[in-house]
Amino acid sequence: MQGVIGAFVELDSTVHAIEELKKRNFREITIYSPAPRHELEEAVAAGPSKVRRFTLIGGLMGLSFGYWIPIWISDYWPLVVGGKPVASWVPYTIIGFELMVLIGSLSTVAGMFALARIPRLTLTVGYDPRFSHSDYGVWVAAGPDRSLEASDVLRRNGAVEVRNER
Repeated sequence: MQGVIGAFVELDSTVHAIEELKKRNFREITIYSPAPRHELEEAVAAGPSKVRRFTLIGGLMGLSFGYWIPIWISDYWPLVVGGKPVASWVPYTIIGFELMVLIGSLSTVAGMFALARIPRLTLTVGYDPRFSHSDYGVWVAAGPDRSLEASDVLRRNGAVEVRNER
C-alpha cells in the first residue's frame, strides 16, 4: 500500500495534522506514538470496536452449546425419576452460563488477535524506531494522485520529516 509518513516532535501539531487530513477525506490514517495519548484517540475518532461482535456470537454459541450437550446426553441416556421431565432446562442453566462465559471470552481474545492482525508476518509500513522513543508518526494511505496533497498537509502542520512510503 502506498502512502505518506510524517514525523512530528510535538503532540499538538500531530493532532492538528490528523484533523486536517480527516477534513480532506483521507480515511486510512495510522498513528505511531511513544505512549498512549487520549488526544490522538479523540483526533482519530475511530468509533466502537468490532471485537464486541465476536463476544456476542461466541457467547450465544456457548450458551446454546451449554444447553444442547446436557439435553442430548439426558435424551441419549435417560434417567427417569418420579415422572419429572428427562430434559429439564433449569439445572442446565448453570452449564449454559459457564460455557457462555468461556466461549465468549475465548472468542473475544481470538477477535482481538484477528482484528489487530497479530502476528504480523510483514513489516509495518512507515514505522520508524524513533516513534517508540520520542516522536509521533502519522502515516496516510494516499495514491499517487493524492500523495502531494497529503505531504503538503503534513508539512504545513509542522512535520519534521515527510517521505513517501510503499
